[in-house]
Amino acid sequence: MSDDAEKVTTQSPQQLAEGMTFWDHLDELRSRLLRCLALTAVLGVVAFALKEPLFDVVLAPRSSDFLTYRLLGVEPFVVGLMNTGLTEQFMIHLKVALYAGLLVASPYVLYQVFAFVSPALYEKERHYAVQIVGSAYVMFAIGTLLNYLLIFPLTVRFLGTYQVSPDVANMLTLQSYIDTLITMSLVMGLVFELPVVCWILGRMGLLNRSKMREYRRHAVIAILIVAAIITPTTDAFTLLIVALPIWLLYELSILLVKS
Repeated sequence: MSDDAEKVTTQSPQQLAEGMTFWDHLDELRSRLLRCLALTAVLGVVAFALKEPLFDVVLAPRSSDFLTYRLLGVEPFVVGLMNTGLTEQFMIHLKVALYAGLLVASPYVLYQVFAFVSPALYEKERHYAVQIVGSAYVMFAIGTLLNYLLIFPLTVRFLGTYQVSPDVANMLTLQSYIDTLITMSLVMGLVFELPVVCWILGRMGLLNRSKMREYRRHAVIAILIVAAIITPTTDAFTLLIVALPIWLLYELSILLVKS
């Protein structure tokens, strides 16, 4: 083996990364982004083709046949939806399919991001990066799932059937239903990153358990304010069902950070 070859094989990942030019890094980033976009597009097309199963899942919370309602023993009901635009149903179909494609492709997207930055990390840093990325993904998925199974269905049940008078019928648009579902899913997914963020701040020495306990009352007020901001409606019921999981996440974060 030549000296040059031996030098290459003994170089660390950091050295190999440093040996790449700015344009080499840019080309690699572009290549990885194109792979992510291609997979998301393919999965989006598949989701678009599976229209009936896709919308069976998306529209399930509007009926008392949904799992959550059956477990809670909710009386039979159906929230009717209507369409008000000529192209609205097609555009909603397209948007939901793209979101579904991105959701399914998200593990691959995260892998590509990690594969791009990992060569510049030391072994210990890579270990922490895997923990952070993995935990963040799991918590986002849990937040999204909790919203779909509990928070959004209870919101739909309460607001979709609420009437100030029997003479006033509810006429909800499909656009409003889908936008609320997507917005609440994204927001709850991000909110569930709280333990991960607190753990990182704790490792950096910027946060500790005693301080979080000391300011628990302040945190509860802040949680109610945040819940009021992210809640798509103004009723107290939806506010409470959004604020409760955030408070539980705060209590979990206290256990995760250093004392």
